[in-house]
Amino acid sequence: MSAPSPTPTGIGSGRVAFLSGGMLVVVVLAVAKFLFHVYFNNQYDYFRDEFNYIACGNHLAWGYVDHPPLVPFLLKICMHIFGESLRSVRLLPAVAASIIVVQAAMIARELGGQWFAEILAAVTMVAVPIYLLDGSMTTTNYLEPLLWMGCVHSAILAIKRSDPRYWVCFGVCAGIGLEEKYSIAVLGFGIVAGLLLTEQRRVFASKWIYWGGAAALLIFLPNLIWNVQHHWPFLELMRNIKADGRDVVLSPLEYFAQQILIMLPLAAPLWIAGVFAFLFSAQLKPWRFLGWTYLAALAVFVMLKGKNYYLTPIYPVYFAAGAVVFEGFVERVRQTWMKPLAAALLLANGAWFAPAVVPIVSPDKFLSYLSMLPVKVPRSEHSHERSPLPQHFADQFGWREMVDVVNQAYTRLTPEERPGCGILAQDYGQAGAIDFLGRRYGLPPAITGHQTYFLWGTHGYSGNCMIVLDDRREVLQKYFESVEYVGSSDNPYALERNIPVYICRGAKFGSLAAIWPKQKKWR
Repeated sequence: MSAPSPTPTGIGSGRVAFLSGGMLVVVVLAVAKFLFHVYFNNQYDYFRDEFNYIACGNHLAWGYVDHPPLVPFLLKICMHIFGESLRSVRLLPAVAASIIVVQAAMIARELGGQWFAEILAAVTMVAVPIYLLDGSMTTTNYLEPLLWMGCVHSAILAIKRSDPRYWVCFGVCAGIGLEEKYSIAVLGFGIVAGLLLTEQRRVFASKWIYWGGAAALLIFLPNLIWNVQHHWPFLELMRNIKADGRDVVLSPLEYFAQQILIMLPLAAPLWIAGVFAFLFSAQLKPWRFLGWTYLAALAVFVMLKGKNYYLTPIYPVYFAAGAVVFEGFVERVRQTWMKPLAAALLLANGAWFAPAVVPIVSPDKFLSYLSMLPVKVPRSEHSHERSPLPQHFADQFGWREMVDVVNQAYTRLTPEERPGCGILAQDYGQAGAIDFLGRRYGLPPAITGHQTYFLWGTHGYSGNCMIVLDDRREVLQKYFESVEYVGSSDNPYALERNIPVYICRGAKFGSLAAIWPKQKKWR
């Protein structure tokens, strides 16, 4: 049976019952992935960035130095309803990682795929390591695939159903995406470039695409205003990161090679076939612009020296297109045995790489597992290379030990010292862990000049008595009359090990408020 033609038709045509074809199997796969994440998402501990989003959720605003407001806002709601457990903090990523399974299958259906294309597209969303990672912790990455594909799906429908009103849906998804992570602007650039380079440039003669742009701008406007009011802190942060040379810079070839690795090696032929199908296939000609979209987005991230995972939200549509191509090929050669084999191989390859991104095994067993992998897990920042574990695991260890030492310092203070003694951390991970985990000890709020914590200021601390983390005694002695070493936290798996904690008394610098501007660390 040949695949139905995707030629654009009227708005009322081409619609089928949602659970027809292979969609029931797709839903089962999505539910299974959700249950998988719910089970394994509390195996280690809170991730560094999760402390940051929890802290930002306790200081709700229209923007933050290093990210827009949506993730902290959603996390605040989720924790209010479901509590503060690790599974609660990671509930929304688990949900999003499951929805993208269904979304990819729906896109495959719109591209002309039948039941097997739907299932194969869904299987890739279950098996690909980076999407497993997205569902395993709260970061600004977990919503990206959904929002990017919301834009792409809307564009596909606008053309297939000859209904330009879908461009407003595109704009709404783009606006929400900008409130989640700014990188969705690269997708927008790629789609506009692709439209201009193909026959679909005619969409710019319609008012609806401009209404979509207006919708995106309106939704993004509060964060845009916040950035203007705070003198564009995110751009300053990006400049500082580039100047510091913090990130691992990849050549164009290395960048592409790592796309193959993190998107699952055995799945590479599928998404590559999808890109080529959009560029050259007659069947997918109405959406030729999506082939150019990939090339444009890839070029932007390579030129900007972006991290290897920045492009990953774009792939579901290319897996869907590749699934349609593969389904058509199998039907032409009449080798139906290839269908279950392809799905089984993808799931097996995904299972092999799953422990690299999901805390399935203990840290000791994970280190043994790493030694058996034929490739090294990529490190996106130079500082990550000092840890035996990948950063997404290493930054889930050591926080409780650090807070315990801080509490030891706090208990050494006299009752008279405690009300005015602050805790100075070096970064938002340390400060956020103290604020969240330290509540059981009654620790006061931490301060740091790192990222948005700098904007929250000194909490009125004079600086005459401070518990200081992760600094050197000889440096602290320049600023305080007395520097008492309390102890160091340590965890063999943590990215930050041997964090020293000091009690510092007798400030030599006057007031903390006076020197606070010098504590700013946006990098």
